[in-house]
Amino acid sequence: MHEIRDAILADELADLASISVPESYRGITVHADEAEMFAGMSSKEKDPRKSLHLDEVPTPEPAAGEAIVAVMASAINYNTVWTSIFEPVSTFGFLKRYGRISPLAKRHDLPYHVVGSDLAGVVLKVGEGVQMWKPGDKVVAHCLSVELESPEGHDDTMMDPEQRIWGFETNFGGLADLALVKTNQLMPKPAHLTWEEAASPGLVNSTAYRQLVSPNGANMTQGDVVLIWGASGGLGSYATQFALNGGATPVCIVSSPEKAELCRKMGAELIIDRSAEGYKFWSDPDTQDPREWKRFGSKIRELTGGDDPDIVFEHPGRETFGASVYVAKRGGTIVTCASTSGFMHQYDNRYLWMNLKRILGSHFANYKEAYLANRLVAQGKIHPTVSKTYALEETGEAANDVHHNSHQGKVGVLCLAPEEGLGVTNPELREKHITEINRFRGE
Repeated sequence: MHEIRDAILADELADLASISVPESYRGITVHADEAEMFAGMSSKEKDPRKSLHLDEVPTPEPAAGEAIVAVMASAINYNTVWTSIFEPVSTFGFLKRYGRISPLAKRHDLPYHVVGSDLAGVVLKVGEGVQMWKPGDKVVAHCLSVELESPEGHDDTMMDPEQRIWGFETNFGGLADLALVKTNQLMPKPAHLTWEEAASPGLVNSTAYRQLVSPNGANMTQGDVVLIWGASGGLGSYATQFALNGGATPVCIVSSPEKAELCRKMGAELIIDRSAEGYKFWSDPDTQDPREWKRFGSKIRELTGGDDPDIVFEHPGRETFGASVYVAKRGGTIVTCASTSGFMHQYDNRYLWMNLKRILGSHFANYKEAYLANRLVAQGKIHPTVSKTYALEETGEAANDVHHNSHQGKVGVLCLAPEEGLGVTNPELREKHITEINRFRGE
């Protein structure tokens, strides 16, 4: 592994084809025999630092259409947090179901799960039939794993019945020294970014693109008012950038003055600090308070000059969903991709049906959407939001930050990269955008 890392750091990538892939590698895992370790505890009591392990695991052999990638850096997403606390279910059920579809998929059904749905690195080895990628290519990966043997997936790969999220519903994820991916997950690494910066947009950037911009999502247009929950977070920070980039007006919902300032740095002007305003959408654990929905809606109209949101960019879920349905404009869209505060949503259906609103589910992105989202990053039009980076052996601490929402933007993880700041091959473009690249770091 040291030989591989040294060749990458020296940019001697032609040598990689002649270096043997190691028989084992370091990976961040959860263990099947610990799936009940947090039984009876509340979500916030569950500690990813106890369940995420740094293990030496065997290297899988890439099959046709697959590649082994040397991972220089990765990042933390909520799906890694969910995996680490075994909520809403243990991911070992996903691996077992995947393993039943074919002998090849059976490789993923193991008593350990190597997690992580982001990476930036270099291709080490490809399986048979791969034409677009070769050892030495610098890449990032999106997290759509799809079989494409059914007709449903050939219009939109997210509709394939065997669609999965790599590193969450499959094994051999990106929080590791090596990763196994399908080669149709690979995209060119943005040349002006470091390894940790390039790794960080993958899942959230692609998710936000489909959810907000794509015709498969809300199909945002110029002039739309877009309400964005968690607008400085890993997902919301990309939604905010897409709204500003696309001529829309974001209304950014944050939870602190520091997060409000980050939204201003991105160029947003309409910001609501929900903590300062003291919104309590639930009067008790079982009862929502419509008066708070109305107060929230009044604040939005005060900022927008009387406009309600054309689009509500939803991902907190249970805590906010009733308010989201209420504040969307007549004929507006509530588009949701997650439920970080709870999966069982409640809302008053009168505000939905009588005002002709619609609720739209959105899940990750197809390859084209992920490619287009990554191209915007590579062009310097959308920027990474890394606020902090951890070493691979500190992944549990990084996941705990995200679990308790003590982070801003994205939290990166260095894998084979020995330090931050490496991997830039277009310093001119980087210099042009250095302020935007560093804004979540407070520099």
